[in-house]
Amino acid sequence: MKTNLEIVQTAKDVITSEINALNGLVGMISEDFANAVNLILDSEGKVIVCGIGKSANIAQKIVATLNSTGTTAVFLHAADAIHGDLGIIRDEDVIVLLSKSGETPEIKVLIPLLKARKNKLIAIVGNTGSYLAQQSDVILNATVPREACPNNLAPTASTTAQLVLGDALAVCLLESRGFTAEDFARVHPGGALGKQLLLKVGDLYIKNEVPVVSPDDNLTAIIVEISAKRLGATAVVLNHKLLGIITDGDLRRMLMKNPRLDEVKASDIMTPQPKFAEPETLLLHALETMRAFNITQLPVVENGNYKGVIHLHDILKEGII
Repeated sequence: MKTNLEIVQTAKDVITSEINALNGLVGMISEDFANAVNLILDSEGKVIVCGIGKSANIAQKIVATLNSTGTTAVFLHAADAIHGDLGIIRDEDVIVLLSKSGETPEIKVLIPLLKARKNKLIAIVGNTGSYLAQQSDVILNATVPREACPNNLAPTASTTAQLVLGDALAVCLLESRGFTAEDFARVHPGGALGKQLLLKVGDLYIKNEVPVVSPDDNLTAIIVEISAKRLGATAVVLNHKLLGIITDGDLRRMLMKNPRLDEVKASDIMTPQPKFAEPETLLLHALETMRAFNITQLPVVENGNYKGVIHLHDILKEGII
């Protein structure tokens, strides 16, 4: 049984081995890679990513990455393909085939069927002299010197190479299509990521009360308004225009100065020209403003008119961080 020190060293050796394999991969990227990208861009169909064994597992991840970055893709298991699943393929589809050896029986049976349909084939293959490589329109070389497995058997470095080439393909396609953060949000509407890119201040502030006082309102009116609207602040407004904001913290600081309470007006306490958000401001940007200025409320202004208040708690409840 290995000692903890030996286990740690083995883990480091595996990582180092895979890093070295990827460094070698960089030198094998050529114009063929650009040809593969252009083949997909010029196609009016989807991308079918196909493999068997561990290559099939990598193919599924590549499909997920392509779909999330603007390229429609479908996974096809090589064994299932020759037992009925060929029906998902259309003539205009581009086929990406993953295989370390390029000689697996299922792949060798599948390729003639694909070529008979006139589909374009892209090989991500670890053996550029293989049957798969010879039959493909574009070859992406995924050769690695050896597996990270000490017996040089278990797919490790080779599947990492396939995965990285798939990521590179997806990113090149993303950039070529001009796929934006807004596009990304449309295909990631759920979870924190989607909310960061989609939710806006206008989606939340309208659920809140609208705290407001005039510049000449007295201390009692200010306290009542802050307490009633339960947002910890009130805007100071004149003719629908935002003049300032008063928070419960402003009230405490004012009281520490021992003023004549019967003489205090809203205009005496307010923070003038406060930071504010517009309804179209992303919640994430509103949160960044709150953090930058150490505040928990932002007045909302639209076309120069005060509309309400967004609170830090509103944003946190949405779980965007």
